[in-house]
Formats: sequence, structure tokens, C-alpha cells
Amino acid sequence: MAGFSAYAGDAGKRGEQCGYSPTLRSGYASVAPPQSNDDSRPRVPAFLQSPVNPAMSNLRHLFTSESVSMGHPDKVSDAISDAVLDLILDHDPSGRCACETLVTTAQAIVAGEIKFTHNAKKKFDVQQTVRDTILRIGYDDAAMGFDGHGCGVLNLLHEQSADIARGVLRKSKKSQGAGDQGMMFGFACEETDRLMPLPINLSHRLVERQAEVRRKGIISGIRPDAKSQVTIEYEGLDAKKVDAVVLSTQHAPEWNGEKKQAELKKAVTDAIIKPVLGKWWHDGVKVFVNPTGQFEIGGPHGDCGLTGRKIIVDTYGGRGRHGGGAFSGKDPSKVDRSAAYMARYIAKNIVAAKLARVCEVQVAYAIGVAEPVSVLVDAQGTGTVGDELLAKLVRDNFDLTPYGLIEMLKLRAPIYSSTSSHGHFGREPGEGGKGTFTWEKTDIAAALKKGANKSTGKSAPASKSSAKKSARKSRAAELTLA
Repeated sequence: MAGFSAYAGDAGKRGEQCGYSPTLRSGYASVAPPQSNDDSRPRVPAFLQSPVNPAMSNLRHLFTSESVSMGHPDKVSDAISDAVLDLILDHDPSGRCACETLVTTAQAIVAGEIKFTHNAKKKFDVQQTVRDTILRIGYDDAAMGFDGHGCGVLNLLHEQSADIARGVLRKSKKSQGAGDQGMMFGFACEETDRLMPLPINLSHRLVERQAEVRRKGIISGIRPDAKSQVTIEYEGLDAKKVDAVVLSTQHAPEWNGEKKQAELKKAVTDAIIKPVLGKWWHDGVKVFVNPTGQFEIGGPHGDCGLTGRKIIVDTYGGRGRHGGGAFSGKDPSKVDRSAAYMARYIAKNIVAAKLARVCEVQVAYAIGVAEPVSVLVDAQGTGTVGDELLAKLVRDNFDLTPYGLIEMLKLRAPIYSSTSSHGHFGREPGEGGKGTFTWEKTDIAAALKKGANKSTGKSAPASKSSAKKSARKSRAAELTLA
């Protein structure tokens, strides 16, 4: 496959070719290399002058990530957009969709571009899909200022531009072009069993638990809108302890007042925060529950929501980079979404193969072009093999054309509604139903490990059965010699 390159592994080499040694770095500051009066010499590239990521040093530092619940107004918008996408893909797996949603007091507006073949045997009702999604989230009472029964629904969807379609459609499916230009990132690390950074993982689990506690009535009177935030103390790459937790949850009027808020804080700490933190809980954790004093007015009645405004929540909580493109409401021909899923798939399999403790992958595309214009694999100094070899292994094991990644991850299916809350990454394959979160599989890790061993001349560890056979042969040979 064409279009691959690895830059991270030879960054220092390229710096030396410029006439300088790589930037010396210590802690949070960077020490600039000596400057020359000779203007003919190339300047030190900007990427070599940037401050070191504190995770790459041995200094203790704090890192914070946040998440929001399914009832947060922006997540309500994401859920509606993905529900419309699933509706279209249920009718036509090759359907095109770019659906944007706005929600506010008693109103939901959907707009965007779609193109699909209607299946006459199935019902296509955008308005009902919107209402069902709002009710599923938990907005089922007009007293909250927004509910699926009575809100207005305005459908402004229209047909996709022919100019965009011509860049995607080809006579050969395998030569399908990217639906847009842009760069996408994927990230994985060893901090959790989900191979996600600990702060965003705990933040997601907190709002996930809040939804469970609300639905089961474990704490009465809490409502769908909620936000979480977790601060972790690190030493280098190693998480040492949870420093602070923030959890704000919308609630009914029964929890208003200073005394009731104190009771709610204890209930939230006992039923949500402590169970989620588990071994990470300690008496020194700074806990903030509804720090404004109360949170009765929330959801789309409290704030206007829009699709695509929680892109850092959707990905790695700021620990890994983001290309800027939102996910929800976009069919898999839009590489903003599908290539970001593939980049996560690659990074996760590299880390699962123990080829790196941390891995970030960048891919970039031109609209209408099948092959990526660039691919970068960066183990951030944690690799057991070089980044150049990792890039070669990616070339050998992953097809990064739009057609290839869609087929590899089986993305032409109505599998997206479950991605709209609690993060697109760090999930379990199939947890949202059949075919969901395929990019979270680690089924390529063994092939990557084998390829790395072959390239470096290392032999794979012998299995227990082969080791026993070898031992028996050795004993038999000793008896024969005797």
C-alpha cells in the first residue's frame, strides 16, 4: 500500500541533519540548542523545540480529563444524529449521512445531507426516531423543560451534494475515495485494561454509573444531565493516585437547599464515586459534587446542545491528540470518523502486542483519494521496536483505504447509536449490540508480534505443549547416549 511514512523514529536524525543535536529537555521546559550566526544553516524544526510531554519525564504531575452523560445537551444532539444515521443504514448499508442536531428548550432540530435507497418494507420516520431517542435517554417529563413526548421536532435534512458524492463513488468499490480531507489520530496506552488513559476511563465510568443509578432508582430524583472530571497524579507514565473527582448531576427540586445537597453528596459518593474508583479510592481524594450549590435546571432546557461539541470527551480526554473532526451523525465514508476508529484499532493492537507502552497513530486523507496522504506511528519513546518497523507492520496488516478500513471494521451497519455516550473508545466489542465497537478488538496483536519477532530475528516464545515435547526429546536423547 502506498502513502505510508514514519517520521517519529528518525526525528533526532533529521535534527542532526539540520546541523543541531535534538533539543535537550527537562521537566516541563525545553532547553534551546546553541544558535549559529550562519543564516545559511537550516533552523531547528519547531517540533524539536516544543516542551516535553510531562508524561515522558519522571516528574510528578497532575492530568485531568472529563466526561459528560448521555443527558448532557451536546450528547443528546450526538445521540439523535447517530440514531438518524442508524435509521438510514438500516434501510441502505451504503447510505450517506451527515446529520447535525440542535436541541434547546422544548425543541429539536435536525439538518444535514443524506442519500440512500429507501427500503419499502421498513418505516422511515425521522421525527419518531428523534422522539424515541430523547425518551430513551430519560427526558420523559415536561417538568424538565424538554421531553420526547411534547418537544417540537423540525426536520431539515436534504439530499447530499453531487460534488461530494462524485469524490466518494467509483466504478470499483475498492477505489472509493475519502469523503473529506483531514487528519485523524488514534491512541492507546497500558494504563488500564481497556488500554485507555486512566483519567478519561474513570470519567466515563462515573457518568455511566450515574445513568445506572438513575435508571435503577438507587438515588431518587436524579436526572439525565451530568458531568464528571477526574484528576490523576502521575510519575512519568505511571498513575500513582486519584487526586480529585468532580461529579455534577442534575436533580429534582427535592434535592435543593444546602442540607439536601450535603445528603446528595454523600449518596453520590457512596453509590457512584467509590464503586467506580474501586482500588483507586482513598480518604485523601478531593470530592466535589454539584459545587455550584444545586443543579435542578439542566439538559437542553438549561443549555443549548449541538452535535460534535464533545470531541475530546469522545476520544482520549486530551491525553492523545485529535484531528478536529467530530464523529456523530457521519456515515463511514467520512474518514473523520472511520479513519479515527481505524487509527485507534491500530494503536490498541500495537500496545496489546506489547510492542509499545504508548502508541499514537496519525492518518491523513485528501477528499476523493483512496490512499492516505500520510501515516505516522509514534510510540513516544516506549517501543520495544523502532517506529519505522511499527510503520512497516501497519502497512503489512491494515488496509487504510476507505473501502479497506470499512470492510475490516465492518462499519456499514446500524451500529452507531451506542457510541454517542460514554466514549467511542475504551469500550468492549459488542457491548452495544452485535457488530458494535469492532475497532476495540485486539485480533491483530498476534500478527503484529509475530511480524516484529521475524523482523528482529527473535523467535516467538514456545507454547507449553511444544516446550514439553522438546523436553521429552531431550530426555530421550540423553537416555540413548547413556
